[in-house]
Amino acid sequence: MDLVEETAAPLKEFFKNSMRLFRKCTKPDQNGKRLDRQRSHDSDDDHIFYKKFQKIALATLIGFAIMGFIGFFVKLIHIPINNILVGGV
Repeated sequence: MDLVEETAAPLKEFFKNSMRLFRKCTKPDQNGKRLDRQRSHDSDDDHIFYKKFQKIALATLIGFAIMGFIGFFVKLIHIPINNILVGGV
């Protein structure tokens, strides 16, 4: 039993500390809740969820666009260099 308690004690402490940190941290859009209450016909939770989804979707779109341009320019530069090095074999 002592071995089980010794093994479980650090896990319990880690769990308690993790939950304390999670509760104390500010959520990403918690400050925006007060500003998003313009629409009275939508529930506040749905509107906040929509705003969060919109931010995440926009960030994902921008990330895909940036990575696409980087990939395009890397190919644009490396294909001619590869052809010069290989010599059109």
